[in-house]
Amino acid sequence: MKKQLLNIVLVCTLVFTFISCKKEEVLGFVFPESEDVKLGAQVEREIASKPSEYPLLEETNTVAYAQIRRITNNILNSGKVYYKTTFPWKVKIIKDDATLNAFCTPGGYIYVYTGLIKFLDTEDQLAGVMGHEIAHADRRHYVNQQIKNGATQFLISAVGGDKNIIGQVVQNMTGLAFSRSDETDADNQSVIYLSETPYACNSAGAFFQKLVDGGKADCNALTGFFSTHPCPDKRVENINKKATERQCKTVPSGSTEYAVFKASLPQ
Repeated sequence: MKKQLLNIVLVCTLVFTFISCKKEEVLGFVFPESEDVKLGAQVEREIASKPSEYPLLEETNTVAYAQIRRITNNILNSGKVYYKTTFPWKVKIIKDDATLNAFCTPGGYIYVYTGLIKFLDTEDQLAGVMGHEIAHADRRHYVNQQIKNGATQFLISAVGGDKNIIGQVVQNMTGLAFSRSDETDADNQSVIYLSETPYACNSAGAFFQKLVDGGKADCNALTGFFSTHPCPDKRVENINKKATERQCKTVPSGSTEYAVFKASLPQ
């Protein structure tokens, strides 16, 4: 009888906890932040095991890695990244000039394609994109989405090393992993991060503006990503609106080191 009473009290306590806690606290209860790091490490190993798909730039290219880590640290040291000391925030460059992409796994493992680095014109622009990707990990978007979809076991299996599941996570990371609301939140967080750095706080919009200017972002002609995410021109508008709300600096930093960074990459 005492055991049954104890179980009832425990269930009631858990129910009360889930009702009264904030979303972040509930998420941490179901899937602690330490599991994000383990999940990210599994993804890191999977990517490293597939050099033909993900040809990582050798870390012997000390100039390129010094530059990308310096930009990353500028963002992490903004004082606005919640999990700055919890996640490892490892950054790697994928040698693929045809791909305009970057992604960040749960737990803070960041990947940036050479195609994106070469496509952009300034350090501020790259910082804007990286701030966006860091936000996905810092706001725990992927984990939160899986839990909301009832896929907690999926996450647990990935952390446990299930190769098939890890492969799916990698595909998610490099594809359409996030919802429209998560993308907007990451755009907004990038503004917040960069507002405490030398970079223009609305720099995340520069990538999308380049797509628009180059005729590569016609939402009426493209499907897939643009069918579930805000169109680039709308994202530029939203990012600028967020910058206006925060009254943060929108003048680019004028850093001249980006030319050195781009020149250090394989041609």
